Amino acid sequence: MFLKTLNLRFFRNYKQQQVEFQAPKTIVVGDNAQGKTNLLEAVGLLSTLKSSRSGRDRELVMMDEAAGQITGYLQRHSGIELSLTLRSNGRRTCAVNRENCRRQIDFLGILNTVQFSSVDLELVRGSPEQRRSWIDSVLVQLEPVYAHLLQQYNKVLRQRNALLKELRQSQGDKGSREVIRSENVNGQLAVWDAQLAAVGVQVSRRRARALARLAPLAQTWHAAISGKTEVLDIHYLPNVEAMQEPAIRDDPDRGQQEFLAKLHSYAHIEQYQGTTVVGPHRDDIAFALNQQSAKQYGSGGQQRTLVLALKLAELKLIETVVGEPPILLLDDVLAELDPNRQHQLFEAIQERFQSIITTTHVTGFDQNWLADSQILTVKSGNIELVRNQ
Repeated sequence: MFLKTLNLRFFRNYKQQQVEFQAPKTIVVGDNAQGKTNLLEAVGLLSTLKSSRSGRDRELVMMDEAAGQITGYLQRHSGIELSLTLRSNGRRTCAVNRENCRRQIDFLGILNTVQFSSVDLELVRGSPEQRRSWIDSVLVQLEPVYAHLLQQYNKVLRQRNALLKELRQSQGDKGSREVIRSENVNGQLAVWDAQLAAVGVQVSRRRARALARLAPLAQTWHAAISGKTEVLDIHYLPNVEAMQEPAIRDDPDRGQQEFLAKLHSYAHIEQYQGTTVVGPHRDDIAFALNQQSAKQYGSGGQQRTLVLALKLAELKLIETVVGEPPILLLDDVLAELDPNRQHQLFEAIQERFQSIITTTHVTGFDQNWLADSQILTVKSGNIELVRNQ
């Protein structure tokens, strides 16, 4: 697949901008806060409908404008036009070849990307939420239906949390009305428990399956980058611990029974806290180097090597599953990598993957790379072509 053009209208700091990608490698040069990351964010939105920087569409639309639009023309077997309209006060609209999608799932899986930024270097030492978000973003591209599944889970989770909050508040009074109300809430809670378990098991199963496919690829890349001096292990840590067992994880009935059993054992804690503490929204992923925690004991260089191996594994896994190489988006990350890691990255990319790379300067790039790249400059939301390949 190859992204040929990108049109931005009232998106972030871009009023009206068209970009034509004329080479497998495009380097976007500019100072900070000029629009480099916004450009990659737009491509990412066409891929996953998610922004890693904002959860509100009004923040993506240029100030004082009612709506913004991202349109991309993708060459994949045949030409495909993808369009996303974002509204400051309203629902977004997705369109494929100018026909509105009835479901967002019909938009996903068409443009595949792997994004790598300095934020990703926090994957190892950051919060569990970052690691969950990472594996979820991979899964959405491998199985677009997973986005719907995750949406279902989060919806049930919100409803259940609302009931737990209500139950906690009702326990603060001793009136007979409140006792009746508490019993009603408990009855409703049982319904949400069943739904949370049913959908939660599916989320956990897919996460485990994706990590099982990703891990050997990451281990191979890690061995190559580190010179086989360290062994990488990746462990899925589901909040419902029984889901670590394949026999339970792959049996929906047994998985739901284990899920419900843990919900029941934590019932008093959840009612006291007024929130759900059991489920895949509390999952984590552990990375180990030579059987030691990379988060606790890994040096900065070791953690960078690990994350680079993960990203290269993403590229290979998506290419294998989808049948075409995804587009690589590198956001000002090369400055964080030493020459050896940069070399490994460039060797992996070569001409196989369309790459869009942002940087504040090009002095650190290999001269052969520069010679083969299209170079753009960005300043205050205006992009200009410096040189074609």
